[in-house]
Amino acid sequence: MTTQTIKTTCGIIATLVSVISFVPYLKDIYKKKTQPHSYTWLIWAILQFTGVVAMYNNGAGIGALSLAVGSVFCGYIFILSLKYGTKNITSFDTFCLVGALAAIAVYIFLHDAFLSVILITVIDFAGFLPTLRKAYAEPYSETLSLFILGVISSSFNIVAISTYSITTTLFPAYILFANLFFTVMIWMRRKVIQA
Repeated sequence: MTTQTIKTTCGIIATLVSVISFVPYLKDIYKKKTQPHSYTWLIWAILQFTGVVAMYNNGAGIGALSLAVGSVFCGYIFILSLKYGTKNITSFDTFCLVGALAAIAVYIFLHDAFLSVILITVIDFAGFLPTLRKAYAEPYSETLSLFILGVISSSFNIVAISTYSITTTLFPAYILFANLFFTVMIWMRRKVIQA
């Protein structure tokens, strides 16, 4: 098996796992078990799409596919969050949203893929903070399988990258670790609440 075949296979697996990961999350939204945070999903939709463009333009190849598909799901979940999402939005959440949107404006003027991917990663983390805060307080308001499968998908995604550099690898690596951290945090918070 050639290296390119392995990368293509991993890219396809990452994409399939990514699609599968959203199914239970979407079901739980419609059942009103999961309450997505609109600010987070808006930021993720914009940034994932932007990250995909930067990764693809810098040689990520099929390694950008699962993130491209994920950006479509993020956009759809943002739309759903307007109806089914949490109403627990604080001034901290609004601060994160304004900061992320301001940073996106700065990104548009950078025209430097390396700096842009670093900025996208930092902004994405800022966008994640409202969901982290909400899930810490309400750990059953999130579907854990989305984030567990996100770890698996991200792992395959990183292997699928055609050309490794900070520009092509930083954002997917961050997504892997963010999903892993979030999974552990929710799991631990659920244990504390059950006790």
